[in-house]
Amino acid sequence: MSTGNPCMYCAKDQRLTDLMIEICELDASILYLFKEQSYKGRSVLAYKKAHKEEIFELPEEEMNLFMKDVAKTAKAIKTAFGPGKINYGAYGDKMPHIHFHIVPKYEDAPKWGSTFDMQPDEKVYLTEEEYAEVINKIKENL
Repeated sequence: MSTGNPCMYCAKDQRLTDLMIEICELDASILYLFKEQSYKGRSVLAYKKAHKEEIFELPEEEMNLFMKDVAKTAKAIKTAFGPGKINYGAYGDKMPHIHFHIVPKYEDAPKWGSTFDMQPDEKVYLTEEEYAEVINKIKENL
């Protein structure tokens, strides 16, 4: 389902809710939990104030606020789940809206020491209760 808006982050339609669950709003962004959880705590942070495709399009103050949101989210995920490393992905080839994938990586887990898979072959989906638990752990640490 689409509202005619090519950007799912702006339209906030079923394309978005099929992939993610909104966690909360931060200063310059909206934080979402990615439903596919091969990397426990994987989240997406999307710029909320306007449709912008490149980080350099933001006024300096907005860019700083957005990057603070990225750091705050990464720290919350690191504290909540204890991954060995946080990976960051800012692509947008197919979805040109400023957004960062914040992906916790765990030693002895998929793709340790390599780039995370956007769509892993073996997908992990949680129950509603498990999603709520992950979301609550992130929120507690924001």
